[in-house]
Amino acid sequence: MSRRADPGLAHGWCALSALHGRIEAHIERALQAAHELSVREFSLLDVLSEQHDGDGGHFRMHQLADAVVLSQSATTRLVTRLEDRGLLRRYLCPDDRRGIYTDVTEEGHALLDAARPTHDAALREALTAAEARPELAPLAAAVRTLAPAERTA
Repeated sequence: MSRRADPGLAHGWCALSALHGRIEAHIERALQAAHELSVREFSLLDVLSEQHDGDGGHFRMHQLADAVVLSQSATTRLVTRLEDRGLLRRYLCPDDRRGIYTDVTEEGHALLDAARPTHDAALREALTAAEARPELAPLAAAVRTLAPAERTA
């Protein structure tokens, strides 16, 4: 008899963690090989590329940290690294001189545009591989159902 009240819950969490780790590692290898870009760097550029000039359209550093699921200090280091590579630029918030905003440069947009197909192909490959494993197949299928429907032109 199991001592856990719900061993299935822990098993589900372990499967989800395994799926995440496998997908992230596969995407990391693909992005590094083709674009010298990490998954975290890609994610940060992707989030920042969605900013706009409207109300609430720019992320402050703590919001960016939440969006990419990193600590604020790790996010700051990542922004600095990408800024040093010329992919981002920081500037003072026009409404609150204490705030600092970060924008993707043209070089950053170009790299992100080039890396997006690599990222998406690696994600599809990792999900297909996960679907072959019985313990991961339902989770991989769930990820696919979360994707918005493809637009037809």
